Amino acid sequence: MCGNGSRDIGPSSYVYAIGRIEPRFPRPSIEKEFAQATRNADTAGLTDRQALQRLLSDRERRYLVRQLCWTMTIEGIETYILTPRDPGDYDLLVEALRAAPSPLDLDLVIGVRGPIAAPEMCNGLMLPIVMFDQLYSFDRDKLIADIPRPENASEDYSAVGSEVLDRIMQIADNAGATDEHRAANYAAVRYSAVYAVTADAHARNYSLAAVDIRPSRLSGARNIMDVIFSYGNRVTDVVEKFFFRVDVTEEFPFLVTKMSPYYDR
Repeated sequence: MCGNGSRDIGPSSYVYAIGRIEPRFPRPSIEKEFAQATRNADTAGLTDRQALQRLLSDRERRYLVRQLCWTMTIEGIETYILTPRDPGDYDLLVEALRAAPSPLDLDLVIGVRGPIAAPEMCNGLMLPIVMFDQLYSFDRDKLIADIPRPENASEDYSAVGSEVLDRIMQIADNAGATDEHRAANYAAVRYSAVYAVTADAHARNYSLAAVDIRPSRLSGARNIMDVIFSYGNRVTDVVEKFFFRVDVTEEFPFLVTKMSPYYDR
């Protein structure tokens, strides 16, 4: 496998997934070792989660980070086992471990899907292994707050952002491993126009009716997806559609054309 993670694997192997990362003890011996480390640390007054986060953040105990099994849960289902392609990126996993976790916590994993883990790798958990090249940790409120707001945006712009994000994350079986889902997840975290157009639709009494992703007519040497947002008028049932194109040929998707009206052909 090439060090740049691209040339000798097919596009279907790439992962661009949104979920939550959690550590697990893969074997009883690792759990016992962690308990021993806890006894030797100053953790008085800390919750169990705070103690875990403090211990794993300590450079002297970084060996424990490498021994743990790191899983990604999507919509409440354990979906992947994560491992960094570069050993230096274990720091990103530690940063994803919040001392005070919240239901609003989100993690974005960009990497390559490998084989199913052997049972002994993660205490019997047999899931696809994702070797990640990048990992971003944020919470829903911060993601939405960082989206550029249109000048005429209403005060409930954050509610619009939550609706769009939920709609994309809840697309059926969205594990961020197909071209369609990678394009949708890219839009959720990288393309602010989807939020601005939806806010404008709401202001005109339209609701978000559907999000569809399909191969673009421009696909050829490149693998390009059309991401189509449909809005229905709440009074007349008239439907308006807007779309943009995302190139998902390689590990890191990118925008090809900006949001514009879409007309069924």
